[in-house]
Amino acid sequence: MESTIAQAVGLTYPPVALLWADRVPEGAVQFKEGRWGCLMWLVASAAEGKVAACDRKTFGCAGGGVGFGFGEQYRQFPGGVDCFCRFLSSGNEGCAEGRAAAEQVRPHLREEAFEEFLHGERYFRTPELARRFVESLPVADIPAEAVVLKPLAAVDPGREEPQVVVLLADPNQLSALVILANYGRGYNENVIVPFAAGCQSIGLYPYREGRSETPRAVMGLVDLSARLQLKPRMGDNLFSFAVPYRMFQEMEADVPGSFLDRPTWKKLTGRGD
Repeated sequence: MESTIAQAVGLTYPPVALLWADRVPEGAVQFKEGRWGCLMWLVASAAEGKVAACDRKTFGCAGGGVGFGFGEQYRQFPGGVDCFCRFLSSGNEGCAEGRAAAEQVRPHLREEAFEEFLHGERYFRTPELARRFVESLPVADIPAEAVVLKPLAAVDPGREEPQVVVLLADPNQLSALVILANYGRGYNENVIVPFAAGCQSIGLYPYREGRSETPRAVMGLVDLSARLQLKPRMGDNLFSFAVPYRMFQEMEADVPGSFLDRPTWKKLTGRGD
């Protein structure tokens, strides 16, 4: 399945299809059960041409389990939801329960991760605000055992239908994608930028949008932690743009005759005559 958008916008990396499946395909890039990992690494692997996947035992971290639609996984975080909310905010060092949980998991954490468990990522001012964030997430339990990521070009449209298509775009390309998302709608709020983990911006929120009568695209990689994980492989100039498949098809059809054929876009990107 080829993409007109990818060619017109000039993406460095090919679009990535996110699909639901009954099992992880043989040979797919996958985390080992019980091992920590960032699901954005799987996105990078798919963008590099591989098939990657996770299932309900190999989603890498509690946030990843939530992000890809395997239900409410924050209860499985060391010390439970309370410790997770402190981890997102002011840290666990000031709480006896949190310190005990930290010592329990210390042998399994990198030093940097242990430090953040104790002192917090500080993405929220207080644990109470972090809890409000957790409670506001559109948590989903998808009707599948696995999530598969592969280059869109490797999708067989006769047998498979993606849930979401993920585009990795630099600032100019992102601008074009935002315009294209609004091009055929007649109103101008067809892209959302939720504060969310990198995986939630390509899974959880696009899943929700896909159930809407008028789905919106989701801009992501505003998560500093996810950006840090991707930087060694893909640099620090990319954002994600995740599109429910029905909307992606709409955008694909809108490329011919659009601003992407006009001088402003060509001059901006050095594609002019």
